[in-house]
Amino acid sequence: MKLIEGGSFTMGSEQFYEEERPLRKVRVDSFWIDETPVTNAQFAAFVEATGYRTFSEIPPNPKDYPGMDPALAVPGSLVFQRTPHPVPLGDHSQWWAFVPGADWRHPTGPGSSIEGLEDHPVVHIAFEDADAYAKWAGKALPTEAEWEYAARGGLVDKEFAWGDELAPDGAILANYWQGMFPFATLKPDDQYRTTATGSFPANGYGLLDMIGNVWEWTRDWYGTAQPAKGGCCEAVNPRGATIGDSYEAGAPGSRIGRRVLKGGSHLCAVNYCQRYRPAARHPQHIDSATSHIGFRCVSRKL
Repeated sequence: MKLIEGGSFTMGSEQFYEEERPLRKVRVDSFWIDETPVTNAQFAAFVEATGYRTFSEIPPNPKDYPGMDPALAVPGSLVFQRTPHPVPLGDHSQWWAFVPGADWRHPTGPGSSIEGLEDHPVVHIAFEDADAYAKWAGKALPTEAEWEYAARGGLVDKEFAWGDELAPDGAILANYWQGMFPFATLKPDDQYRTTATGSFPANGYGLLDMIGNVWEWTRDWYGTAQPAKGGCCEAVNPRGATIGDSYEAGAPGSRIGRRVLKGGSHLCAVNYCQRYRPAARHPQHIDSATSHIGFRCVSRKL
């Protein structure tokens, strides 16, 4: 873990997506944070020690999901499927598929494994899985403010974790989609999924893969970002919204809370989801796991 000395910073952005607004002044106390996302090898050690079964390995109870097709009441998870041609970018179902048998051990389905991927971030992690690992490790999940402060690496008022350009002088500094999402990739050998942790340079705090590779859970419920009262003062160690604020009005599963994800993933692209930035944030239902969601932990024990 790396020790992040507490301090003040400007949270959010006004250059990309509405949910990142407004800019607000925030102060966080010092904390430790994992140098990398939790890897397959680290998660395997947790499972071996505890016998833990992840959300994706347990069949859902149809009673918990009114209207659910009983045929889908099997263990599995959402897996990204590259499309053969351009598709409407407003329809996520074009590239996401529920795959029975997909889980952290089988990232693309029953025929896959994590052999050779031990140092890649673990994926298909629901919020409860990340929280269980953190508690076992004697740690916790970061708040959104802690995560963003760490991701900025000490830079002030920069859009990316390394400056104001996505690819300065053509340098690729994180694992994000190269090419036109979701059908064309420029990556060698068609390797458009996760990469080994540490494949890209560390940020100013010595942290790896804070941007791209996998989205990372935070402990905060998702809600509209709010400045400190009066708009003139710092919010000290903000803890996000309430579970009620996080519900998705009018949507299926709308009474299931959503937590904040940070950092973007290997699926973020110039033409879609430019969330490979510290300020980026995304709401994720706590009962969902996908092939591009992982996590890292913090400790506030100094």
